[in-house]
Amino acid sequence: MMTDNVQEFSDEDSTDFETVFVLTDFDSPDYSCLYKRDNRIVGPPVVLRCAAKDEPLPFSCRPLYSTTMMNLSLCFTGFRNKEEMKNLVNLVHHMGGTIRKDFSTKVTHLIAYSTNGEKYRLAVCLGTPILTPSWIHKAWERRDDMSFHAGDEEFRTEFKVPPFQDCFLSFLGFSVEEKANMEERTLKHGGHYLEVGDERCTHMVVEENSVKELPFVPSKKLYVVKQEWFWGSIQMDARAGESMYLYEKNDSPAMKKAVSLLSLTTPNSNRKRRRLRDTLAQLTKETEISPFPPPRKRPSAEHSLSMGSLLDISNTPETCKALAESSKPSRSSTSIVSKQSARWQVSKELYQTESNYVDILNTVLQLFKDPLEKEGQVGGPILAQEEIKTIFGSIPDIYDVHTRIKSDFEDLLSDWSEDKSVGDIILKYSKELVKAYPPFVNFFEMSKETIVRCEKQKPRFHAFLKINQAKPECGRQSLVDLLIRPVQRLPSVVLLLNDIRKHTSNDNPDKMMLEKAIDSLKEVMTHINEDKRKTEGQKQIFDVVYEVDGCPANLLSSHRSLVYRVETIALGDQPCDRGENVTLFLFNDCLEIARKRHKVINTFKSPLGQTRPPPPLKHITLMPLSQIRRVLDLQDTEECVNAFALVVRPPTEQENLLFSFQLTGEDTVKSAWLRTLCRHVANTICKADAEDMIQCTDPDSLQVSTKDMDSTLSKASRAIKKTSKKVTRAFSFTKTPKRVIQRAFMANSTPDEKTQRLMSQENRICSSSTLAAHHSPSMVHLPSMFERKYHTFSRSTTHLI
Repeated sequence: MMTDNVQEFSDEDSTDFETVFVLTDFDSPDYSCLYKRDNRIVGPPVVLRCAAKDEPLPFSCRPLYSTTMMNLSLCFTGFRNKEEMKNLVNLVHHMGGTIRKDFSTKVTHLIAYSTNGEKYRLAVCLGTPILTPSWIHKAWERRDDMSFHAGDEEFRTEFKVPPFQDCFLSFLGFSVEEKANMEERTLKHGGHYLEVGDERCTHMVVEENSVKELPFVPSKKLYVVKQEWFWGSIQMDARAGESMYLYEKNDSPAMKKAVSLLSLTTPNSNRKRRRLRDTLAQLTKETEISPFPPPRKRPSAEHSLSMGSLLDISNTPETCKALAESSKPSRSSTSIVSKQSARWQVSKELYQTESNYVDILNTVLQLFKDPLEKEGQVGGPILAQEEIKTIFGSIPDIYDVHTRIKSDFEDLLSDWSEDKSVGDIILKYSKELVKAYPPFVNFFEMSKETIVRCEKQKPRFHAFLKINQAKPECGRQSLVDLLIRPVQRLPSVVLLLNDIRKHTSNDNPDKMMLEKAIDSLKEVMTHINEDKRKTEGQKQIFDVVYEVDGCPANLLSSHRSLVYRVETIALGDQPCDRGENVTLFLFNDCLEIARKRHKVINTFKSPLGQTRPPPPLKHITLMPLSQIRRVLDLQDTEECVNAFALVVRPPTEQENLLFSFQLTGEDTVKSAWLRTLCRHVANTICKADAEDMIQCTDPDSLQVSTKDMDSTLSKASRAIKKTSKKVTRAFSFTKTPKRVIQRAFMANSTPDEKTQRLMSQENRICSSSTLAAHHSPSMVHLPSMFERKYHTFSRSTTHLI
């Protein structure tokens, strides 16, 4: 029945039938009149829906306009305006929804006015959608659409409460780029950003790795949180609880002890030397990760251990205890001595890098792959299964085979003898390596592109990466940086196997097995596409070879590339004399150290008649990055400016060596150079965290100074030192070849004397007394003290060569 006057029907009360009023306007006087008299009221959408489905009208004790929110249970939090909340409750009831005062598992949606409160926290934990009041208003606007339901995910996504709603954030300790990125995402996720110290700030996000102290005492209303809170909120698409992410100043007792050691100096030179050794041992102790204690000396040498042994990085309390236990007589005492060989040292290094590599692969699987594949993620899956498969590929297979290789190496080193075969272990798994590596390496670029694309298009994935990359296990590296390790691993293993082979005697059966193992790994690498070779990087290596006189031929390698070049001045007696101009060429797995040539003789002429300038640099050493135990950032003082040092431990040395340098290139920023160096050292030894390798150090404790490097007196003393070395070489009878002695005499003779000596070259050089009687013109102008020190012909002079 149609009527314009509801009054005539509103008072009727019959047991034969029920009067239901259908109104199009629930905000009219007619509605108010009927509602006050408890009449049953419905809207046209309810009638049309029931007619279409041939169903009776649903019973409702309240006016029901539509079924837009049918079966939805809502709860409200954060509302202070009771009138506004009352209006929202009525609209929910008109659309068929129910309201619950207390939050429980039966609540399907939380309507939040702010991101504070217990209800909000519970909803986040349970994964309940948290929406703004606009969701209800927009749903009411579409109340006449019978095919529409407010619970549709696509519709409600537009009205999610952003994680930083009503939050004012400031950022401390971040780079300019990272801060700009975080400020942009703050706005995108409903927040506002202010400068550090603004009283309106509700949160101060701190980069905990770079911030040592807060610039001010925060108020009780200000949350000081780690950056993980920021990215975790974006990943969950809800404001995370601050109590779990509060920033706390973290001081390492071990590092404080190391710093206190560095600050101690004594006037006595011997004590200084011992203190330096102690300091280097303390600095490098944290980098020693091998579970195998270094072998002890022969019994006769046990009692001769002194403070000098502190230079050995293995001299730690743990290993000292192991040494005490190993002092008991045993059947394997003969093998203990053999463990001190360079072959064992490099084999141990191979195990250490393998252990680090397995840990990194485990980190990739545990922190990234497994959580992305986990069911029931808050907010739904972060990535599709196809994307996960593209990114991680055959990483599980690679992890599995290297876990077994690591276990075999551990068994080998635990019961070591020189005849044990390292090559057998690699050959044992060669087929599995061929199967696992090429698919991943060949499609690494596709994996990398997928990560970059998903990070740009999916904010939750970007936040997921940021959270995990900030964890210690990742060493502040990105997922792409971690996934490139399998690409770099096999060439590194080949280098170490070559080093083991070099220290393996020809009669050792492992010599042949190592060659076969190296060939098997090269076979694996041949299955990797040739287009992975970097032609531009190869050209740069050739340029280095031409520039450095005596550069080793094995520098040329298909997997190697030049990363950095820095100009320095040597500050110590290692790896060359103090004051020498030294150029450091950093490659992805090694460091070429070359000094400026003192004298250029002539130009090089090729067979085609073309001339080329002589190499301006002289090769000193080509050092694998795995030998660098610690990088020291020397603090600037009045006597030491723009300097750094490397603590180096070659496998054939029993003690650490200290290489100290001063940067001279104006374009080189020390912090950037040291970070790059540490990053590639960490890559070489398969460690995730590169920042731990850098130690800020007082130069006085290491007896390093840049003072008077350019003074006339300093240059003169270096010139005298060079001259003394030349003289020492000429008069050394123990290690200097006779041909060198002849050349030294020829260089210091008159033309007549040279002619006479050329005519009598068949004759042997006479006794040492004859040599001692010969007076070298180069010695005339030397100070008397210098003559007294270096004219003593003894074996002690040979070590100066």
